[in-house]
Amino acid sequence: MDKAIETASPPPAPHSLEPFQKSAALSLGVELELQLVNTHDYDLAPYSDEMLRLMARYKLPGSVVPEMTSSMIEISTGVCQSSAQVLSELSQIRDALVKCADKLNIAIVGGGTHPFQQWHERRIYDKPRFRELSELYGYLSKQFTIFGQHVHVGCPDPDAALLMLHRMSRYIPHFIALSASSPFVQGQDTQFDSARLNSVFAFPMSGRAPFTLSWDEFAKFFEKTTRTGVVKSMKDFYWDIRPKPEYGTIEIRVFDTPLTVERATALAGFVQSLASWFLHEQPFMPQEDDYMVYTYNRFQACRFGLEAVYVDPVTGQHMPLRDHIVHTLRQIGDHARRVGASHGVQLLSEDAELGTNDARWLRERQLRERLLAEVVRQGALRFRGHA
Repeated sequence: MDKAIETASPPPAPHSLEPFQKSAALSLGVELELQLVNTHDYDLAPYSDEMLRLMARYKLPGSVVPEMTSSMIEISTGVCQSSAQVLSELSQIRDALVKCADKLNIAIVGGGTHPFQQWHERRIYDKPRFRELSELYGYLSKQFTIFGQHVHVGCPDPDAALLMLHRMSRYIPHFIALSASSPFVQGQDTQFDSARLNSVFAFPMSGRAPFTLSWDEFAKFFEKTTRTGVVKSMKDFYWDIRPKPEYGTIEIRVFDTPLTVERATALAGFVQSLASWFLHEQPFMPQEDDYMVYTYNRFQACRFGLEAVYVDPVTGQHMPLRDHIVHTLRQIGDHARRVGASHGVQLLSEDAELGTNDARWLRERQLRERLLAEVVRQGALRFRGHA
């Protein structure tokens, strides 16, 4: 016993939270994780190194980087001021990706999961952080071959960022249902619209941020957490929404990667319009009790998509999620016009009324084709703008 005490490692020193940087309020940044598939059977293909080498020849906005496994690639915009700029940058990167993929005889596909890939066949990308995560999380790392969209929105100061984060949390089910594009896993219909998030929830640091509206209090939480050695930086939190102090933003992480850059842009415009509403009208103050129904609402949206039930965190009223989405999009209409997101917000409103999302598109194609490889092939055409 005494020997064990003597040889035990001392607790790690806590890390300080990095300063919250200046950013333009309501600025946007969008990241998309994308699938690399072969054009033989449309399974995932480990071509990220080759894609990165070819993409380096193009002068593009934003960045193109590897992801956890070698059949994935992540693209991101620069700092954008409007949906139009997001669409322009994503389209430029998309067009370059397609050209490079054609040279390699592979294809690029959106969607939150690959419909039939086998996780054990994946290769961890050779990068120190990915190797470290693989050693820590074991097979979960290969199962993390899932594909999401992350949206950053600029906040005027750190306290405003936390207020924005907790206000935005009420709309997590809306984001999930509108972006859901992962009904199939390992060849099976999961009966979820967004099965991708089930893989995220397996990680110990997933979930939601602690409820505090003070950056000083949040910094104390961060220091306590790093003192345990469980986390070393904000990257180690896989929360649905997390602050990104190095960018001066909050980052919303629950979106499945859409099948098109146009839908990805519409979702970013929705976030920006909500953020404008929060900043200019201060419509409500978030409370810790908002989270009483958070997990239930999130599950409903993952499982049933636009057919989910939404429980209002204040009144406890149950209603169809699609009705609440349409009501919300009408509420923020003036702000959508202010930030130039009206077109995308209108498209999302129409889809909500019809109960249409990418998960439904994928299921309809599978029902018609009866072959998931053909669904992936058509998804690749859709991503490049041909379907």
